[in-house]
Amino acid sequence: MSTVDKQLEDVKATIDDEVPPRISVSDVTYEGPELVIYTRDPKEFAANSDLVRRLASKLRKRITVRPDPDVLAPPAEAEAAIREIIPEEAGVMDLKFHTDTGEVVVQARKPGVVIGRRGSTLRDITREVGWTPEVVRTPPIESSTVENVRNFLKQEREDRRDILERVGRQIHREPMSDDEYVRITTLGCCREVGRAAFIISTPDTRVLIDCGNKPGSNGETPYLDVPEAFGAGANGIDAVVLTHAHLDHSALVPLLFEYGYDGPVYCTEPTRDLMGLLTLDYLGTAADDGRTPPYDSEMVREAIKHTIPLEYGDVTDIAPDIKLTLHNAGHVLGSSVCHFHVGDGLYNVAFSGDIHYDDTRLFDGAVNDFPRVETLVLESTYGGRNDYQTDQEDSERKLKQIVQNAADRDGKVLIPTFAVGRSQELMLVLEEAMRNGDIPEMPVHLDGMIWEATAVHTTYPEYLRDDLQDRIFDDDRNPFLAEQFNHIDGGDEERQEIADGDSCIILSTSGMLTGGPVMSWLEEIGPDPDSALTFVGYQAQGTLGNRIQRGVDEVPVGNGRSETVPLEMTVETVDGFSGHADRQGLENFVKTMNPRPEKILCVHGDESATQDLSSSLYHDQNIRTFAPENLETFRFR
Repeated sequence: MSTVDKQLEDVKATIDDEVPPRISVSDVTYEGPELVIYTRDPKEFAANSDLVRRLASKLRKRITVRPDPDVLAPPAEAEAAIREIIPEEAGVMDLKFHTDTGEVVVQARKPGVVIGRRGSTLRDITREVGWTPEVVRTPPIESSTVENVRNFLKQEREDRRDILERVGRQIHREPMSDDEYVRITTLGCCREVGRAAFIISTPDTRVLIDCGNKPGSNGETPYLDVPEAFGAGANGIDAVVLTHAHLDHSALVPLLFEYGYDGPVYCTEPTRDLMGLLTLDYLGTAADDGRTPPYDSEMVREAIKHTIPLEYGDVTDIAPDIKLTLHNAGHVLGSSVCHFHVGDGLYNVAFSGDIHYDDTRLFDGAVNDFPRVETLVLESTYGGRNDYQTDQEDSERKLKQIVQNAADRDGKVLIPTFAVGRSQELMLVLEEAMRNGDIPEMPVHLDGMIWEATAVHTTYPEYLRDDLQDRIFDDDRNPFLAEQFNHIDGGDEERQEIADGDSCIILSTSGMLTGGPVMSWLEEIGPDPDSALTFVGYQAQGTLGNRIQRGVDEVPVGNGRSETVPLEMTVETVDGFSGHADRQGLENFVKTMNPRPEKILCVHGDESATQDLSSSLYHDQNIRTFAPENLETFRFR
């Protein structure tokens, strides 16, 4: 008998001792980080509301209770009963029954009403019909991405359950080594921006944090072939943790499955969906530009199928000796500061991912309060000594002035932007400015994936600021449904009509001019001196956006980018809209961090930015700091 099977026997014995005799327990198994209890008496479990909580506390594990399929009420009968139990104001739109897990997914406009006070309505449902309810929100803007992901996972439930059981056994295996150490190996994004990738390893476990591309490069990938990563075989990695969905952190996660990786990917639910959206677009853009994509769409689906979504604040076992907790990073939807607790109090490491320290229109600022942290791996995108951005109010004032100036000349404003995060922030600013009469009302055209990314935001309002949540679910006040927003879906013909038309604002991907529909806009309106090209985000070295900021006045166009057009638009840069903390924000994140870290690794910034921030934190905060290069390994303990 394996150690995991023996452990499950012991767990089942403990459960049998705690559960009243009238409640049967037919099976106990691990599915990913959760302990799943199967019972023929789900109604009794639901009636005893403290039982699961007591078991979770005693066993120190996350517990899910599932009914045996043969004790469930038939779906048609159950649906009628459920609709009778849930108050009408919940706005139930759909119910989907999954007999393999005994779950019923309730889609409603107001999930809180479905849940009830302290879960009372959910317990009423299980007591009445035996099914375990799972509640999802009906978004005000329909997202094909979210719908496709949910339908795909429904179709793959059997495979996914096998994956989760295998992962669960791997997590709960016995440690094999008596040694104790923690190592971090840098596989990318050190003294550079992009291709983020790190390995955190112990004698028993190796976890990969992020796996991104490098904007503007010719296919540079993280150093995945070294012994610390995949050099010893794809399944030498126990888990992948994804901080957020931007491509410089997520683009090559599906490539891991091409290499043969078959383990879990941990991230928030919106990060999972956005990773699917952005990586599929990444493949399409590569094909359009005549480049060979590094993997196909099937590998994107494999990555999604292997993803285990976590919520902020949940402490989760991801290996026998590592617990992971995700916290809000304030950067983009679902972005996370990832906290790793290694061993039995041995060591704690936090990876910032990309962070924004202050509150924005979309998000609360990054969390920097932890039980323990000895080492912080800190992004340094704006870590240079002069990387101080203007505050949000000044930035918005400058953007409104640019729009007004272009309108006065009957010109257009083209804003290259990331589909996720920056675009939604700009939509909020422009909607309010037009509503208040600060700028003339005009169409705001959304090109690329921006509308779909906005729909994903409205699907997960719990990740947004409270006041914005309230507005999103009031159709009359939802800023993303303002009439001036126009989703472009007609291709080049529609773009040509807009380019020949009146003043307008165009938000278009990609944000660093590395491809995508923004290149068509540059071809159409780049030669127009009455229009303005406005950068609102970081332009990495080597990208066309960076070269234009430095004075390039011709833009490559056409297939293969073999032709050029003159760039006669006014070129503007508006700081303050970045999803990254500036130099002051990074310093404040560390200064106010609780507890104070002993060591800081400054990463994800160009060479001068990482070295400047490292030096400043060392002198001002008296903390040991490093600006590592790629392929360095740090040992702790």
